[in-house]
Amino acid sequence: MRIHIGTDHAGFELKGILVSHWREAGHEVIDHGCYVYDRLDDYPEFCIACAEAVVADPGSLGVVLGGSGNGEQIAANLVDGVRAALVWNEEVARLARQHNDANVAGLGARMHPTEEAVRILDAFIAEPFSGEERHQNRIDQMADYERHRPRRQA
Repeated sequence: MRIHIGTDHAGFELKGILVSHWREAGHEVIDHGCYVYDRLDDYPEFCIACAEAVVADPGSLGVVLGGSGNGEQIAANLVDGVRAALVWNEEVARLARQHNDANVAGLGARMHPTEEAVRILDAFIAEPFSGEERHQNRIDQMADYERHRPRRQA
């Protein structure tokens, strides 16, 4: 599995742990920053880059990390084609994949002990989309809206 990852300073330490963990498990991990700890950095740049990479790389998944995961998940969802879910336990992580075919997980690094965060994100990475018609119909409705929604003029 190819996994794209992006974080701000709040998830920087966890990102290093996850990258090593997933590479040791045989996954290809692509780091979209931040590349150095800077407590004043801003997450949108890194999370949007991660989300864009997931859309450009069909079949891959993404993970965006921050203090709470909320802003990071919101930033990722700005990218057309992304279905980012805020995951806070293993069941929610699995359901995000099973029912929503989420392609990006947002997680708050300050909200979980390291071992728990790793388990949650491993559950997300391992779980396939169920493919059930009722779930696919809902995803199709959202994708249709995304394609046809009015765009604001700058």
